[in-house]
Amino acid sequence: MTNVVIWVEALNKRYGKLVAVKGINFTVNQGEIFGLIGPDGAGKTTTFHILGGVMEASAGKIQILGKPPRDARLSISYLTQQFSLYLDLSIDENLRYSAGLREVPEDVFVQRRQKYLRLMSLEKFGDRLAGRLSGGMKQKLALCCALISQPQILLLDEPTTGVDPVSRREFWDVLAAIAAEGVTVVVATPYLDEAERCDRIALMYEGEIQQIGTLTQLRQSLGLQRLEVRTNNIAAAEQVLHNATNNIQTSIVDVQTFGDRLDVLVKDAAAATATVEKIFAQQQLQLNNIQTADATLENVFVSHLRASGNDPEFISFPRTKTRDRDEEIVNNLSVAIGANKLSKIFGDFSAVKGVDLEIHYGEIYGLLGANGAGKTTIIKMLCGLLEPTSGKISLAGETQNLRSSALRKRIGYMSQKFTLYDDLTIIQNLEFYCGVYGVARQLRRSKIDWVLRTCGLVGRENMLTGQLPGGWKQRVAFGASVMHEPEILFLDEPTSGVDPLARRQFWRLINEFARTGTAVLVTTHYLEEAEQCNRMGFMVAGEMVVQGSPSEIKAAQPGKLIEIVTDRTQDASNLLKTHFAAWRVSIFGDRLHLVLDHPDADIPRISAILQTDRINIHSLRSIPFSLEDAFIGIVQRTEEGTRD
Repeated sequence: MTNVVIWVEALNKRYGKLVAVKGINFTVNQGEIFGLIGPDGAGKTTTFHILGGVMEASAGKIQILGKPPRDARLSISYLTQQFSLYLDLSIDENLRYSAGLREVPEDVFVQRRQKYLRLMSLEKFGDRLAGRLSGGMKQKLALCCALISQPQILLLDEPTTGVDPVSRREFWDVLAAIAAEGVTVVVATPYLDEAERCDRIALMYEGEIQQIGTLTQLRQSLGLQRLEVRTNNIAAAEQVLHNATNNIQTSIVDVQTFGDRLDVLVKDAAAATATVEKIFAQQQLQLNNIQTADATLENVFVSHLRASGNDPEFISFPRTKTRDRDEEIVNNLSVAIGANKLSKIFGDFSAVKGVDLEIHYGEIYGLLGANGAGKTTIIKMLCGLLEPTSGKISLAGETQNLRSSALRKRIGYMSQKFTLYDDLTIIQNLEFYCGVYGVARQLRRSKIDWVLRTCGLVGRENMLTGQLPGGWKQRVAFGASVMHEPEILFLDEPTSGVDPLARRQFWRLINEFARTGTAVLVTTHYLEEAEQCNRMGFMVAGEMVVQGSPSEIKAAQPGKLIEIVTDRTQDASNLLKTHFAAWRVSIFGDRLHLVLDHPDADIPRISAILQTDRINIHSLRSIPFSLEDAFIGIVQRTEEGTRD
């Protein structure tokens, strides 16, 4: 029998006339990782405030460990979106302060400090200031501070936003280990690929929980399959297949571009495959291949909201410019962004080491890497914001005077730290950028109206920008960076903290700009969305280690990715990590993913290892590498090679 530790019934929260949470019901069991997924404004943070005893509900019943939340607060740790670390204190000082607040005895503190710092791989950095930690290390320290009182309930509100993929995976492996010890974890995340690692998932929208279940249950409830279609003419193929969604006889439900492929959601994979082949033949489009794949959690989420009529309207950009080189640009014949042996040294630190880069007009190029890999430094050099130490740069055909105002008006730049002024209203920010980028006065109103409509902010344009949630700020910042119709667009983590629906709309707009000739260079930590890029490069410690299309990079991975389901997931993970490098083993909900270089020899060995501890294998199969798997494998192999 399950042990319910969180019980919520008909929970309701009002702020004046606004109903933020509308009668939600759910339970969470001891030792479970429970995911709360939804767009900005869905009511997730309000729900967390109530669970944490920070805020009272307007109506409904809620019990934590059999008590009202306020009475259970000593058993709860709550990590908010803005972490409460003291940046001018060291790791040890932050931990000791958190332990003091919870009155943890000294001998117990020493024991727990050692345990959790080792678990987070922070044991060597006790005297380092929190302000000098990377984003991933800060998240781990915040989790250590939350765990030092050994809570029974752990509430995490978007804990990995802005954290690189390697640190994110390590963070989730730590959560799995904590849950295996009996700690109950409730987590909100905008990253649907990492939400797939939860034991159960609740989809929340406009204050209501739409659906709850395991990943398998949610996929089955969708009743759809996914086809990956590869072709040399993505834009034309997307259009003809999108037209086919209006015909109920085709079995095609949804079509979305993903860089070098199309994702096609269908009711019947076999029938839809035949339909796609027929459509391509009729339209004389080249079809490279079709593969059947599992539906993703994003497919479930978006399809559910569409069925409820909640899919936001897509509004095409009001283009006014025509280019002399349109045909050349759209056919990717001209280089928009070029770098040769580009390097940057700060004192005795080499941030960028001899990077070569070539991005064509009409291309979306993803620059990927862990925190500190050198991505933002490269973008600043390419934009003319930072002088390179050595190397050559070509930008829109120019190699000299890259800081000229004439060249800058041909470039759009959305920085990692928001480009908007918090003390100006939304419309004041947009008017300011129209002036900076030289948008003609007679065109400004239509461009600003487009931003407001796309962001869903019509009627709220006089709101101070600083009052907007992070995801909404990102949308306005993107609009501000493209109103002048740039030939080259730099986007530094544009969708960080943005909800799945808004992210999908972001990428439709990015694709629209690329198809009319804009060269786009984008950085992101969200590797499922990096699949939207035509080509990409992976950076490690300032060096470019691999470049290619998403399909090429995944296909080039050595060995196989194996999925294993056992009766003791955490024990199996711990045991296998004593025989294989830790990065090769990762927990995904109720199953393990294991990267094997020599599967024919390693699989019998794995069976023997697990049998020695009486761990039963329910299933074992080979699955395709995701881009995240490829990224982590490339980064770890590169670092292993450096150490050797």
